[in-house]
Amino acid sequence: MGYLCCYSVFICFFVLLLTGTTSSQQAKCPFNYIYHLGDGVADNGNAIRTLPSGPLLSAARLPYGETYPGRPTGRWSDGRLIIDFAATVLGLTRLKPYLATNTSPNDGVIFAVAGSPVLDRFFYLNKGVIIPNYVAPLKLQHNWFRRYLLSSVCMTPTECARRLGDSLMLLGDIEGNDIHYPLLQGKSIQDIQTNYVPFVTETTINTTREFIRAGAKRILVPGNVPLGCYPYILSEFPSNDPTAYDDLGCLKSVNNLVLFKNNHLQTSLASLKLEFPNVTILYGDYFTTVETVLRTSLPEKVENCNGNGSVCKKSKK
Repeated sequence: MGYLCCYSVFICFFVLLLTGTTSSQQAKCPFNYIYHLGDGVADNGNAIRTLPSGPLLSAARLPYGETYPGRPTGRWSDGRLIIDFAATVLGLTRLKPYLATNTSPNDGVIFAVAGSPVLDRFFYLNKGVIIPNYVAPLKLQHNWFRRYLLSSVCMTPTECARRLGDSLMLLGDIEGNDIHYPLLQGKSIQDIQTNYVPFVTETTINTTREFIRAGAKRILVPGNVPLGCYPYILSEFPSNDPTAYDDLGCLKSVNNLVLFKNNHLQTSLASLKLEFPNVTILYGDYFTTVETVLRTSLPEKVENCNGNGSVCKKSKK
C-alpha cells in the first residue's frame, strides 16, 4: 500500500508541476490529453486484451477490480491506479486502454502493458532471456501510439504536432522489467549493468526524442524504484551475509544496480534538455520517493515473504 501511495503522490506532484499549479483543488491544465506508455503501474486494460494469453491473466479475474468498479477491468489493482488518481486531480478522467479504444471521446490513451520492458523481443532472444508473450516492449507501444494518432486523431504532421503540444506524455515506469527479467534468469548484476543498461537508456532517450520531434512539449520520464526492497527479489536472492542488506532490509547489490541505471538515464536526459531547451522534460525520482516512504511509514524492515505468489501472513509488511 505504501508503494501505491507514494507513486500516486509523486506522479500527482510532477503533473501539477507541469501544470504550474500548487492548489490542492482540481488543477487547471495547460494540456487536455494524457498519453502514457509503461507497464503494470499504468496498464488499465491492455494486457488482458493481448491474445492469446491475455484473457487468462489474473488481472482479468476477481479480486482485481473488487474495490472499484466492482469487477475486473484489467487494472493490476483492486481499484484505481495511480494514473487514475492523477487524472482525477487534473479533470482528465476518460483515459482509455489502447486495445479497447473506439471512436468515443477521451481525455487520453494508456498504451502501457503489464510486465513490459523497454528492450524488444529480438534483443532478449539474442541474450537467451525469455519475456512473457503478452508484453509490449517500448518500441511496440510507440508504434501503437503512432498508429492511434494517424487513425483517430490527426491526418498531417502539423495536426499531430498540435495534438502532442496539447498533451502530457509519460514514458514509464517501465525499465525495472529490463532488470528483473535477466536477473531472475541467472544474468549477473555486472552483465546487466554492462550489456543491458546502456541499451535501455538509449532506447528510452531515442523514443523521447521522437515524441519531441513529433510535437510533444511536456514529458515525464521516471526512473526505477528500489527493486532490492521488493519481496520477490528478496525471496529469490536470500543471503546469510547481513552486510548484503541495508538498514531497511533491502538488497544493496540490486538497489545499487537500479541507482546506476537511474543515474545513466538522468545524465542522458540532461543532454536531451540541452538539445530541446524549449521542451519541459522532467525526470521522476521514484527511487528516493519510495525509499522515503519505506523509511517513514513501515514499523519494521521489509521481509522476504510473498516472493513466489503465496499469501503473505504478515500483512503489515
